[in-house]
Parts: sequence; C-alpha cells; structure tokens
Amino acid sequence: MKVLQRVLYVEDEPDIQAIAQLALEMVGGFAVKICSSGAEAMEQAAGFAPDMILLDVMMPEMDGPTTFRALREQPELAEIPVAFMTAKVQPSEIAELKALGALDVIAKPFDPMTLADEVRAIWKHHHE
Repeated sequence: MKVLQRVLYVEDEPDIQAIAQLALEMVGGFAVKICSSGAEAMEQAAGFAPDMILLDVMMPEMDGPTTFRALREQPELAEIPVAFMTAKVQPSEIAELKALGALDVIAKPFDPMTLADEVRAIWKHHHE
C-alpha cells in the first residue's frame, strides 16, 4: 500500500485552514497544501500531486461537489482519493457525497488532535 504523505485541503475559511494545516502537518506529519477555492484547487492540484484530497462542501462560487467533479475530469487527478469535510452530516447528505465517488465524510467541527488519524483511517480503508 502506498504511504499517505501529501494532502491537498480545499477550504475557504482561513481559521479552519490554519487549524487543519497544523493538525495535519504537526500531528499527522503530512505535507499539506491549502487551497482557498475550487478554482485554486483546479490550478494547483496537479502540480502538488496529492495522495489524497480533502474538500469542504460549502464554498462560494465552486462548491465541494462541483470541485470534485471538475477534479475528476483531469486525467492526472481522476484517481486521487477524496473525502469531504462538512457540518452537513445527515445520513442522506453523507450518502449523496459518497454517491459522487467520495471515500468518506469527515464531520466539522473536527478534533484537531484526531483529524490526521481520521484521514489515515479513510486512506487505509480505501486501500484494503
């Protein structure tokens, strides 16, 4: 199984970006690239070559599901595992996101001390 090292996180809220980046880098030991919008993710994702992408669902202009579909259209990103991060965690909402092809959904607010473990668990489950 490939080792999870590089995580791209697409999130429009600066405070959440900062907490997630600290949690993923300091606690998780990942190399993290933050993008503030779906459009920025489309420009930067291929160059960063992430092992996994974390996508906020509710963002202005290009929301998470729209960004997800756009990333899937880029051949170099089509197979990168994606998990959504959202406060919308009703079973029907989670089912809709998984139906798009996402591996899983991480609930917000997340615990910074366990975020990296959650991401690793999703990665591991995907590779079993």
